[in-house]
Amino acid sequence: MAAKKKSVLAQQVNELEDAVTRLFTGQGPAEAPKPAKRRKAKRKVAKKARKAAKKTAGKAKKGVRKAKKGARKAKRKAKRRAGR
Repeated sequence: MAAKKKSVLAQQVNELEDAVTRLFTGQGPAEAPKPAKRRKAKRKVAKKARKAAKKTAGKAKKGVRKAKKGARKAKRKAKRRAGR
């Protein structure tokens, strides 16, 4: 189970209690608490939109590949004709 986050007031109360007990026990001051790391919120991109973008990118790639293939074929054909 996830630990329940304490309210700011509860945290301050705990810190004060610790400080008072440290006064009476003779311990040194507590080290400063480390600030919690802030996490960046993940961008919510609709799943369908992401899928559509991927699809169009794939199609574009395919078109480029086909064009290259056509160019290679034409080159070979030209070579064969020149060889005659």
